[in-house]
Amino acid sequence: MSNTLKTIKLVQAAEKVNMGGHILDQPLPSRQLDYVDPFLLIHHWKSELKGGQKQGDVGVGPHPHRGFSPVTFVFKGNVEHRDSLGNHAVVHEGGTQWMFAGKGITHSERQDKNLSENGGAVEFIQFWVNAPAKHKMDQPFYLPISAEETPLIEASHSKIWVVSGTLDKTAGAAPSNSPLLLLRGALEASGKVNIDIPQSFNTILYILDGSVEVDGKTLATKDMAVFNQDGESISLTAKEDTRYIVLSGEPLNEPVESYGPFVMNNQTEVMQAVRDAQMGKMGVLIEEFE
Repeated sequence: MSNTLKTIKLVQAAEKVNMGGHILDQPLPSRQLDYVDPFLLIHHWKSELKGGQKQGDVGVGPHPHRGFSPVTFVFKGNVEHRDSLGNHAVVHEGGTQWMFAGKGITHSERQDKNLSENGGAVEFIQFWVNAPAKHKMDQPFYLPISAEETPLIEASHSKIWVVSGTLDKTAGAAPSNSPLLLLRGALEASGKVNIDIPQSFNTILYILDGSVEVDGKTLATKDMAVFNQDGESISLTAKEDTRYIVLSGEPLNEPVESYGPFVMNNQTEVMQAVRDAQMGKMGVLIEEFE
């Protein structure tokens, strides 16, 4: 176990944002920070569906993406995915929806028929992982990963699910275009855990709920910490039962030019993406509900 701990560069609370009528918590981007290479955005949605709705009235309808991976960690409820490649899957609690947009894909993210009609709790985190320039125009793909397919590292008071990358010789199922370590964790009150992360990786810790002590600072519900590249692990001590995620990865160190759902390297590529989407080159998705 490494004994050099990464120090915290910045702690900030998530800001409330309105996304198409849904009020979300957004730790990234913020007023202080545009992105933490290669992570461009983090949205935390926690809500109660009222029920009595049709599927077409919940979630997010068809929209295109290019140049990065939008990833969703499902904590409560479910996400039903459809896309222009013909994929259709429902990811439930503990699962991950991994999509690489590549040169272009159109998808929708809803809740399933049962949850739409009967209502219930939903909670998920969506984050965007930038793709290296050389992979931005690769073929898109979609991978649903269930809770059962997500490796769990269990220790005293601590559970860590490895979604992508390798921790303690345990490898996650999600593929990536650049080195990543993506974790979801739960730590019981007074529990402590050390997580080894390569020194060169940029690292984000986000607290869904609870509170932890890290690098002499207390992080509470919906706080995000960004670490310096000065150590090989982070150490968390829970002050109460806490759920958290760790997003860490090798920085790409490439220019980022984004517009809405497109993330490219310059303005010309972004304008081309907008044109391609308008011309239907990112696929067409016609949703059909029961």
